[in-house]
Amino acid sequence: MTPGLDDLFATIDATWPALRTVDAGPWTVRAGGGAGSRVSSATTEDEEAEMAPMEAAQAALGQSPLVRLRGGQARLDARLAAAGYAEKDPTNIRLAPVARLTAEKPPRVRVFAVEFPPLTIQREMWAEGGIGPERVAVMERAKGPKTALLGRSNDTPAGTGFISIHGEIAMLHALEVRSVMRRQGVAVNMMRGAALWAQDHGARWITVLVTQQNAAANALYERLEMDLVGHYLYRQAQARQEAG
Repeated sequence: MTPGLDDLFATIDATWPALRTVDAGPWTVRAGGGAGSRVSSATTEDEEAEMAPMEAAQAALGQSPLVRLRGGQARLDARLAAAGYAEKDPTNIRLAPVARLTAEKPPRVRVFAVEFPPLTIQREMWAEGGIGPERVAVMERAKGPKTALLGRSNDTPAGTGFISIHGEIAMLHALEVRSVMRRQGVAVNMMRGAALWAQDHGARWITVLVTQQNAAANALYERLEMDLVGHYLYRQAQARQEAG
């Protein structure tokens, strides 16, 4: 059975975990430790939830009030907009059966699965793309099967990524290809390598998150026939915004 949105959002939280979560009435508030929106946002299923408990909990964590909204939460979205919360990072959720990506194998010695901790060169490539130690710490917190992918092109380290499994779903995060190595098939090879690793570790599905404004990444996932199955966005109360 194809995973539903509840399964996919559970996979997001399991494979990219916050430092901790705080219950604030009907809200779940995440402590991110400076690692971006995904692990610093608040969520609720109650579209009439009062904002004050969430705002107080975020303030106690030293964070700006930030809410993650699933597609379909139109009433809560409208209330937050009316309260001055600005829209941030509308994001697509893409999903495919692992077998769809493993039908074609990447060339040999192009993608490697590296056991944690990641190699120095991988940390350097992530840092080049703005993925610093706070986000690497998120990867280290993930509890399920996980690996750091290393992509090569012309015998040179060309890209890196993180993949972790929750249940039967593998989620790829932090895919980064060096700018001088782009348009050489590195990202495609890494996605196929990720799917092979996921298959070997019992996953049946592979999913990614990509902001709607990232045309190149969306084109990549469309080329790989990863279906658009959902979306989310953030609403933030203050001008200061963290990448997520």
